[in-house]
Amino acid sequence: MGDVTVLFIAMIFIGTVAFAPLAYFIYKFGKSDAKPFGETEPHGDSPSMVNDFAEKMISLVKGKVNK
Repeated sequence: MGDVTVLFIAMIFIGTVAFAPLAYFIYKFGKSDAKPFGETEPHGDSPSMVNDFAEKMISLVKGKVNK
């Protein structure tokens, strides 16, 4: 085989691997009626320890700044 043929096959393989995640996302998006990740809750509705901690820190900093 020639060098150009090997390079062509390698480029096709690299392109396929590079765009496989995008193709999978498009496939899932089209398959499940525009919901690629299933039913998800809107952001901020579920309780979170990180959000609670951040809110406590923000209120603590606001309290220190206002004094």
